[in-house]
Amino acid sequence: MKFDVEINQETTTIHLPNQQGVIVIGNEPDKSGRGVQLFLKAGQLAAVSTETSQIDHDQVITIKPDWDLEADYLDKSLTEYAVANGLLKGEAPTIKIPTNQRATVEDFRDLVLKILTGLGFRLAFLQAPKHSGKPRHRFSKQVSQIAFSVDHDGATATVYWQKRNEMLVKAGARLKPKPELNKDGSLGFSAKFAERLRSEHADDIQDFVTTRDIVLKSVNEVGLFLYFGGINGWLVLKDEAGKSINDWTIVK
Repeated sequence: MKFDVEINQETTTIHLPNQQGVIVIGNEPDKSGRGVQLFLKAGQLAAVSTETSQIDHDQVITIKPDWDLEADYLDKSLTEYAVANGLLKGEAPTIKIPTNQRATVEDFRDLVLKILTGLGFRLAFLQAPKHSGKPRHRFSKQVSQIAFSVDHDGATATVYWQKRNEMLVKAGARLKPKPELNKDGSLGFSAKFAERLRSEHADDIQDFVTTRDIVLKSVNEVGLFLYFGGINGWLVLKDEAGKSINDWTIVK
């Protein structure tokens, strides 16, 4: 496995493969408000939290997944795993991981644990993962010519993967008006990022319909922009015969 690493005086940042997110290792909690933090004390796991709580620690590992994966879901999955293996006492967060996202969350969790194990962190629940993380997809000239359609949760669009890091959403796309909220009525991280994407293109949207072509960076951004994510976008985008963009591009 290959990944990029940045090292400075205070932190070590690991960029995960396939733009899946980052792991930051340091001595202080991350204050950005995004990510799951593993608080360590004397080499042992003291807590798992999305908050910058005043937990006694001497090292913090902050895991920031890409925007298509909710940090709250990762928090629950990591805590469940730690409690089940006797490393933490108590219960996992009450938030429910949607059935259609649990496999994705656990795959990402296992990828992170594999990397941390390789770096020498001796945490009791760091076991060899069963999965290899997100699949890889390959861009090609043939794929760039295919019109992929979106018809999901009230959102419709025609999308082209026109360049390696460019997804073209054709004018006339209909956006899902409102995101699902957390139980406490707040916006999730994905919904916040989706709202930011929409605000960047506000001049090109009228009554939740795009008036001009819009270029985004990835399939994940397309899903967030159109319907606030919540499902694997590689399976949502389909050609006229119903073949998904995943089937067209996955590297086996």
